[in-house]
Amino acid sequence: MEHHLIITLAALGLLGSLAQWFAWWVKLPAILFLLLIGIVVGPVTGVFNPDEVFGDLLFPIVSLSVSVILFEGGLTLNFKELRGIESVVLNLVSFGLLVTWVIIAVATHYLMGFEWALSALFGALVVVTGPTVIVPMLRSVRPTEHISNILRWEGIVIDPIGALLAVLVFSFIISGHHEQGGATAVLLEFAETIVIGLALGALFGYLLGIVLRRHWMPEYLHSVATLTFVFTVFVAANSIREESGLLAVTVMGVWLANMRKVPIDEILSFKESLSILLISGLFIILAARLDQTQFLTMGWGAIGVFLVIQFIARPVKVLLSTLGSSLDWRERGLLAWIAPRGIVAAAVSALFSIKLEAAGYSQAPLMVSLTFMVIIGTVVLQSATARPLAKLLKVAEPEPHGVLIIGANPVARAIATALKKEQFRTLLTDSHWPNIRAASLEGLEAFWGNAISERADRKLDLVGIGKLFALSQNDLLNTLAVQKYAGEFGHHQVFSLPPNVDESQRDRKVASDAHRGQLLFGETITYSRLASWLANGAEIKVTGLTDEFTFEDYLEKHAGRVVPLFVITEGGNLRPFGDPDHPPKATPGSRIISLIKPTPEQAS
Repeated sequence: MEHHLIITLAALGLLGSLAQWFAWWVKLPAILFLLLIGIVVGPVTGVFNPDEVFGDLLFPIVSLSVSVILFEGGLTLNFKELRGIESVVLNLVSFGLLVTWVIIAVATHYLMGFEWALSALFGALVVVTGPTVIVPMLRSVRPTEHISNILRWEGIVIDPIGALLAVLVFSFIISGHHEQGGATAVLLEFAETIVIGLALGALFGYLLGIVLRRHWMPEYLHSVATLTFVFTVFVAANSIREESGLLAVTVMGVWLANMRKVPIDEILSFKESLSILLISGLFIILAARLDQTQFLTMGWGAIGVFLVIQFIARPVKVLLSTLGSSLDWRERGLLAWIAPRGIVAAAVSALFSIKLEAAGYSQAPLMVSLTFMVIIGTVVLQSATARPLAKLLKVAEPEPHGVLIIGANPVARAIATALKKEQFRTLLTDSHWPNIRAASLEGLEAFWGNAISERADRKLDLVGIGKLFALSQNDLLNTLAVQKYAGEFGHHQVFSLPPNVDESQRDRKVASDAHRGQLLFGETITYSRLASWLANGAEIKVTGLTDEFTFEDYLEKHAGRVVPLFVITEGGNLRPFGDPDHPPKATPGSRIISLIKPTPEQAS
């Protein structure tokens, strides 16, 4: 049995990682492939039965995993990002949530034949969207920053609120049939749940923030200690009042995210990785518990419920929640379309189904199947259509082919000018005003200030930008910029020039390769060499390659007086030269951007 459990856990981890990898490759939310794997290994083939494998540990594992996911979501909520959208988010997660709940509950009662109690519970379960499906979808859809912030905040904040609404309805179902004045008792319990969750989350968040801010704990313990704090807060809150733990860990994450001078970057990175692992396992496990017969025999009523959720409940919610806001009809249209359901709906519905079935509600298992159908339906439909709809409504960011350039010196300006002529957006940054003024006079977009400053975080417009070229004469600034923007663009999209030091001084004065990003143009192509070539009449030129004039022919023609800088592929992608082990493919049909010295005749 122990050997079988080890094999199962390893297989779950492998399948989850493969699903996440494939989802990244095809640019779709991973939940689609995770659910497909769970359904195949569970109800379809029967090779994996979570209840038999995990036994009594199943729902403690699910509960603790959801607590980590909600904490990580709260840790990404910085109130500074709410500026300008506070009222919309508040409306969406308050009366907008209630409107959605009522519409879904009524539709479920009449279309599925559920009794009112179960209809109300199902409505409460599927009012949530959730960061586990919203964030991957936003990465592929890439709406404007305004819409993206609204959807992300709504997804994270509504998760614990929706879960608590489901707890309230569930408590009412269980206790309302057995007590006089059951509704009053349930409301009091709900108030206690709110108070305890808020109090414990804020208290432990503050205490942990103090410990981290004052460096009372070594940095290598930050992530692990935070994880144990999350488990402790979740268990403590639930011990005092059942189901208050979800709210407590969310409040704890939000509190930490908004405390001043608390180092949470490493913690957030660790929690993001852990959340991916937990989400992968949870979706496979919960999908494997589905009843195949019930799932396939829900009928037209289930499709009707899905259509009501997608085409009535969500648009009405967005319409009412955005009245009086600055959002135009295009932005409201995209908001009304995107609302995929995620892990909290799946996990909580599975948990309540077991308890309700034991209490005599025969339709409870069908509620789980209906929940998963809604999850699959919303994710599939919205993943396939949201990006084209965003483009149609003109509320999508452009493809991130643009370049953020560190430095506005003569070399940086020359490269930016060449890229701009090839229709790439370039944004130069420099804290030296004469460089910024020169860039502006040359018609280049420039930002006056340090690219790694707090002001840059607030003011830099990175719409359509997906690469960083560190071309500053300051090697330290180049290194720091690479480290800062690697998280924004990805490590494979940040490049810097080699340092301006002698080889004999390299070991003492140069940051390691891991911190300097991808090499730009080659080991010997320093800023000084590029500046010297430009000062002596070299020019940046663009040349197209053909079957008759290949890259080898190009190098031979300009032998000894050319520095290849970039390849523009036939698909319009920009690829820098630099890495000798993985040079860009300069094939016929592509274009080469190079710095070329004049011939002796031209120079004379």
